[in-house]
Amino acid sequence: MTVRTRFAPSPTGYLHIGGARTALFSWAYAKKNHGKFILRIEDTDVARSTPEAVQAILDGMHWLGLGYDEGPFYQMQRMDTYKKVLQSMLDAGTAYHCYSSKEELEALRESQMQQGLKPRYDGKWRPETGKTLPTVPAGIEPVIRFKNPQAGVVAWDDLVKGRIEIANAELDDLVIARPDGTPTYNFCVVVDDFEMGVTQVIRGDDHVNNTPRQINMLLALGATIPQYAHLSMILGPDGQKLSKRHGAVSVMQYHDDGYLPEAVLNYLARLGWSHGDEEVFTMQQFCEWFDLDHVTPSAAQFNTEKLNWLNAHYIKEANLDDLAKDITARLVRLDATPRAVPKINDVLSLYRERANNLNTLASDIAYFYRAPQINTADAEKHITPDILPAIKMLSENLGKIEWTAEVIHEALNSVVTEFSLKFPKIAMPLRVMLTGIAQSPSIDQVMALLGKQETLNRIQTYLK
Repeated sequence: MTVRTRFAPSPTGYLHIGGARTALFSWAYAKKNHGKFILRIEDTDVARSTPEAVQAILDGMHWLGLGYDEGPFYQMQRMDTYKKVLQSMLDAGTAYHCYSSKEELEALRESQMQQGLKPRYDGKWRPETGKTLPTVPAGIEPVIRFKNPQAGVVAWDDLVKGRIEIANAELDDLVIARPDGTPTYNFCVVVDDFEMGVTQVIRGDDHVNNTPRQINMLLALGATIPQYAHLSMILGPDGQKLSKRHGAVSVMQYHDDGYLPEAVLNYLARLGWSHGDEEVFTMQQFCEWFDLDHVTPSAAQFNTEKLNWLNAHYIKEANLDDLAKDITARLVRLDATPRAVPKINDVLSLYRERANNLNTLASDIAYFYRAPQINTADAEKHITPDILPAIKMLSENLGKIEWTAEVIHEALNSVVTEFSLKFPKIAMPLRVMLTGIAQSPSIDQVMALLGKQETLNRIQTYLK
């Protein structure tokens, strides 16, 4: 049997980080087993689903590189299919019309709660052998309910959580179509998983309570039951469910915040799954190693420091042309559009060893393409009257030399010797004059890239 997994988000918001991990695990499981990965958009919540949210999901999947083999399928485009299956279940007696009004159901619920009972449908309109149903009331459009078995248990061997059993007596007859005929979430999921031949359902453990109901409906349809794997939730550093207060939770927000998709993927892969002590690996390696046996059933905790560490690694390893394309877009937003000189690739080669974030990297190198933003405290500390004579001599010497890092370094050493200075005493004020701050890579390399005329112009600003 060909492995067929699916990712089925609801387009009521962005693609959040938990959904991205679910998509990643489903995608990797299909790749590992030479199967198919399906993208399904569960957009039946018409009031909350938006085209913008659909696009956000597609953008997030594209940015992460999680390509799907089939889809995207949209549930709202499959209404005819659902209605045919609903009719077949009514004909088979595995579903029935229920005419209980909203007021009746609310009164029933209130009464059960007052008695300390679990609120549940009382089966008033459930057809049974020898049972006489009430007279159909006028003016009420019925819902359709699934006729859930009343005896026995629903059981499955969860690929993450192990054996789970639920007594059918705990489940009431679920509404599977609303009065206007539109099918409900759980019903659409069942029909789609059945018709799309899904063999493994990998999803968050907030769906565990839906699974017994879905299994019973699949059995009623004569379907093969897929294997289920319910992933634990992701917690923030404080042990609470990951949310906006912990920082970015939207996948595309991580792009905006300066992360590479390779870093996010690598981090998500290790969030609740492990392969020995391996921390850094490619997605090809991940797909080769991935299995559900090593997914922990306990909640995973998000660690931004680990993500930053991985991001630094992937910035160092990135293809320079690809990195330059990304950083150029960030520089443009900083009003520092790169020019032909210095070459953006050369600047990145000098700086990326120091970076763990793309936004920070862009900010750090912006001075190459716009006037430096001077840190006042650094300027007051390092650009003092006693150092300006040495800077003036250096400027005069720099105007006469070949412009390479090696020759620039010799010119710096010559002035340091002439004035009996320690090297940082002249390097630090130069950094502030040229970059705006007192920290940078080797100052001779910075000057070589900045260019002779631009370097001299920035120094002259202070000597005037």
